[in-house]
Amino acid sequence: MTRYVLKRLAGAALVLLALSVLVYALFYVVPGDPARLACGERCNPQQIAQVREQLGLNKSVFAQYLHFLQGVFAGRDHSTGTGVLHCDAPCLGLSYQTDQQVTELVLDRLPATASLALGAMVIWLVVGIGTGLLSALRRGGLTERALTVLTLAGTGTPVFILGLLLLMAVCAYLQWLPFPSYVPLGEDPEQWAWNMLLPWLTLGFFESAKYARLTRSSTLETLAEDHIRTFRAYGVGERSVVTRHALRGAVPPVIALSAVDLGTMFGGAVLTESLFGIPGLGKTLIDGVRHVDLPVVVGIVFLTGVAVVLANVVADLLYALADRRVALT
Repeated sequence: MTRYVLKRLAGAALVLLALSVLVYALFYVVPGDPARLACGERCNPQQIAQVREQLGLNKSVFAQYLHFLQGVFAGRDHSTGTGVLHCDAPCLGLSYQTDQQVTELVLDRLPATASLALGAMVIWLVVGIGTGLLSALRRGGLTERALTVLTLAGTGTPVFILGLLLLMAVCAYLQWLPFPSYVPLGEDPEQWAWNMLLPWLTLGFFESAKYARLTRSSTLETLAEDHIRTFRAYGVGERSVVTRHALRGAVPPVIALSAVDLGTMFGGAVLTESLFGIPGLGKTLIDGVRHVDLPVVVGIVFLTGVAVVLANVVADLLYALADRRVALT
């Protein structure tokens, strides 16, 4: 098991290194002159040259990339024209718009996105796995047909349409809740939960549709295996067959998909955050793209990649704990 964990961590380190190369090349090498973007449209050539020197863009591409890596692992110094500003590790640069450290900006927005992603994850796992399992056990019946229709409707409904319908139904017509307005958890936990309820339901129900389909197909595949028929032939109770054997075999694909989805959510659920006015990473990413603020865009994209890689490592470890044969491969 220890060897398996070390192998997965080493693989994750290589993937993160490759990710850093890809992200840096995609945003700093391929596009136009970052110095012109940082300086603005009204800058003259002399001012652009000065900004290029301050950002270290007059060096080779390889030297610039090493400087970027140095910032991530050890921090780096930034020239502001009037002095030098030190950026502690992990340093992802300074925002072109506000001169704020991107790491501080990301950490400031991360709690809102984390609360949205984790709350929605609970909903999509409970609803998705429960619906998929019930659909598989009631195969061919009216319950299975109704759940299949709901699953297809959830898969085909865009998240912003679902969110608007919930807002209109719950807040406008029924008036069960006021229109959501994000409140930080530290300020008022009760108001935070009430204001996050609709975003959780919107994103959770939207994502739960594919988990229901995946759980249903995995459960049906597991129930058709030889060892399940053997258990039934020996008189093992149906509840024990489902909970101890069939469900255990159907869970690993759900774990893998959850890892990817959760990692992606930490990069920002853009539509949900925009719809409900949540000041998370998704909204920050949209603002960064709108203002061509490369360090902010790079920082959030890189964070998303790191979250996905780490989430997959955790998923692999959970795989190994659920099935010891995985750790031996």
